[in-house]
Amino acid sequence: MQVQTETDWVSRFADDVIAEAERRAPGKPIVCASGLSPSGPVHLGNLREVMTPHLVADEIRRRGHDVVHLLSWDDFDRFRKVPVGVDPAWAEHIGKPLTSVPAPEGSEYPNWAEHFKAPMVKALAELGIEYRGVSQTEMYTSGAYRDQVLLAVRERAAIDAVLDRYRTKDKPATEQDDEEQYFPYKPYCSVCDRDMTTVTSYDDETTELSYTCVCGHAETVLLSEHTRGKLVWKVDWPMRWAYEGVVFEPSGVDHTSPGSSFVVGGQIVREVFGGKQPIGPMYAFVGISGMAKMSSSKGGVPTPGDALEIMEAPLVRWLYARRKPNQSFKVAFDQEVQRTYDEWDALERKLADGTAVAVDALAHDRAVRTAAGPLPSTPIPIAYRTLASIVDITTGDPEQTLRIVRDLDPERQVASLDEVRPRLDRAAHWITNQVPLDQRTRVREHADVELIQSLDEQQRESLRLLTQGLDTHWSLDGLTDLVYGVPKDQAGLPRDTKPTPELKVAQRTFFALLYRLLVGVETGPRLPTLLLAVGADRVRKLLSD
Repeated sequence: MQVQTETDWVSRFADDVIAEAERRAPGKPIVCASGLSPSGPVHLGNLREVMTPHLVADEIRRRGHDVVHLLSWDDFDRFRKVPVGVDPAWAEHIGKPLTSVPAPEGSEYPNWAEHFKAPMVKALAELGIEYRGVSQTEMYTSGAYRDQVLLAVRERAAIDAVLDRYRTKDKPATEQDDEEQYFPYKPYCSVCDRDMTTVTSYDDETTELSYTCVCGHAETVLLSEHTRGKLVWKVDWPMRWAYEGVVFEPSGVDHTSPGSSFVVGGQIVREVFGGKQPIGPMYAFVGISGMAKMSSSKGGVPTPGDALEIMEAPLVRWLYARRKPNQSFKVAFDQEVQRTYDEWDALERKLADGTAVAVDALAHDRAVRTAAGPLPSTPIPIAYRTLASIVDITTGDPEQTLRIVRDLDPERQVASLDEVRPRLDRAAHWITNQVPLDQRTRVREHADVELIQSLDEQQRESLRLLTQGLDTHWSLDGLTDLVYGVPKDQAGLPRDTKPTPELKVAQRTFFALLYRLLVGVETGPRLPTLLLAVGADRVRKLLSD
């Protein structure tokens, strides 16, 4: 087995899980678990619910242990409300299981749950996340949980006693303080298929269960045969821990307060189902470029699929791997995505020259590969911000893009755009779909003659020095040296002069002039990239009258 010499949070949890599994069920596969509700778009906050056990399970698998990552799809949950953007007529389905609700209009999927599961399944595959999916609709309706349901109902007084420990004394009687009123199983009506039902009687010996529904229907069924209902959440979750033998499962910060489902479940799994609560961390929320806590019950929150349109899979994995679960972080969809890529590229350079910190190297390794092998990567990883600028200026024209990419580094010629994919495609999607039109770059069609004729002799000289040096500096590094060097040349300073406050002012003034002449504003993409994209001949035309 693999010997671990350095540790990160993933390694430490893997150590704990392996040891705990050996105590609980030696020789059996180690079970890690996640749960997702396809009640709406599965967002980037939900991804942490899956990524955390995935990383731990993958580390366990790398060490040679038999491990399974269960992903429970809570598709037998009730449809709670109609999300923003969906026809309000869907309100008639509130209370039905998610798998019984029609998919949104125009969907190719058979029901609501499948419609929202599909994009997440696709994203998980692209992220290299190996798991065994479990449909709770299939589990309940097949009778797989029948013994557990009957046990929970039989022990309803014990469950109610656990819940009562967390009830406030001033809670009204209508909230079922009486153990005879409490019932942990909720039937779906056989007529309207909603869970707006009330259990009116139950016989423990015969398992006869009678219920009424707000639709007016009433019936008696045998719970020992009934499969159109489910345990309430605070009982359902610990039941599954025991049924599946879960050793590791994280929970959101909202599940760890006193009286929450995780805290209560820990007592119910032990006192009712004879099992043990999983070990696992509380994970913090994931934000989106300054947005607050995400909730999939509201529309419009970015999903893993959205992130994978602007970032490569290893980068998305890295965002989750490099932070401890209890640390919140943000996924950038604005200009900050360029900074995120800069950090990633800087880490890869440190790894190449052997200066990376060990824990950072581990996070990178977990990002770029799993126990099954490496994830796809870009053969020639040009800076994301450079690619975005090129696509912005060329409007994605492949011939122009290839010309500019080839000029970036004469010593590392790019033969085909495939060599800079998929990063190029991600940058193109970002610049096209995430950057507002008023922030896009538009190169002038003609020279601003009026502005050029108003320049003084020093400004004109700066333009001459630039245009004269284009051919001999035509690469990304060369043009960087040129644009920073022109103000130094004018001041009679050597090119290797360290920047002074006065020199910085001169450089900023020169840059602003170039931007105004090339794109009509005083800021824009990095000048060396802009010059390469515009082309030497066109630059000369735009800088002369």
